[in-house]
Amino acid sequence: MENEQGLRKQPVYLLAIETSCDETSVAVIEDGTVIRSNVVSSQIETHKRFGGVVPEVASRKHVETMTRIIEEAVEQAGVQLTDLSAIAVTQGPGLVGALLIGVVAAKALAMTLGLPLIGVHHIAGHIYANKLVQPLDYPLLALVVSGGHTEIVSVEREGSFRILGQTRDDAVGEAYDKVARALGLPYPGGPHIDRLAREAEEAIPLPRAWLEPESYDFSFSGLKSAVLAALNQARMKGRELDPGAVARGFQESVVEVLVEKAVRAARATGAKQLLLAGGVAANRGLRDALAERCAAEGVPLLVPPLSLCTDNAAMIGAAGYLKYRNGEYETLSMTASPTLSLEAWSLADSAGRTDGDAESERA
Repeated sequence: MENEQGLRKQPVYLLAIETSCDETSVAVIEDGTVIRSNVVSSQIETHKRFGGVVPEVASRKHVETMTRIIEEAVEQAGVQLTDLSAIAVTQGPGLVGALLIGVVAAKALAMTLGLPLIGVHHIAGHIYANKLVQPLDYPLLALVVSGGHTEIVSVEREGSFRILGQTRDDAVGEAYDKVARALGLPYPGGPHIDRLAREAEEAIPLPRAWLEPESYDFSFSGLKSAVLAALNQARMKGRELDPGAVARGFQESVVEVLVEKAVRAARATGAKQLLLAGGVAANRGLRDALAERCAAEGVPLLVPPLSLCTDNAAMIGAAGYLKYRNGEYETLSMTASPTLSLEAWSLADSAGRTDGDAESERA
């Protein structure tokens, strides 16, 4: 990349760390969009026997693997620690013990190397994972779906976030796991429900939780209860429901509400793009339904590859780069924040700021 004088600019390398839940991940990102490395160590096999993530176990695993993952990420990136420009880390939200491991590691690197420290909001990372795939066009809308979050977020300008709707109870990924458990499926349940739903020839009828008219909020606890009631009623009558029919009925209910509310919000806000973000973005049923609806509505849909849907450090580097260009750094007194607000994390001067403005300032 060259500046206006034709001179090649020194690339900016951000080392990013993600430990919000049960993945230990470290990445090196060049100029906010090029993935030089993205190493992810998953703990799924460890937590599978417990049927869900055990916070204390997750924290201990982060401690055991952190140094090795940092070394692998730097080696794969083909850079030296002295080439780095800043250290970015997930500050929140997430499991406080898991977050602390990443924050402490990031502080140690930043202090040792004399580099800026950047705290990153986990959901901002999921949203900006899409920028690692193609340029973003503002204003845009993001549908964030994961094990801990279900939100519709309006992004009017770069780094400016406004939550239009969110779950009032279970997150969508959490609902998938609970229904999967009721069906006797392994953890994590989302992929198994998705597979069964696609293979099933019929679906049991289940309710849709639309809430108040015009509301962009979500609720999945009633749907989960409806599934459990249907299973229990069938067993009381001495029969078993087809797991595929249950999975398809559940997924169709979830997907219809997610798609309808996201598209309606995109129309209302004049969004130029609709972004799908979060671990549940890997769900094929949701991806296909949203793609079909967006094509019919004429709304461009951005969906990251599967490797960037689940928790990873590359997305933290992409979001952290926004703060780097804006000169918004943290001190070494930064702490993990399990309830960090996305709207409060917005860039300090996001109003009126453009990619071009930021690039010219850095050049």
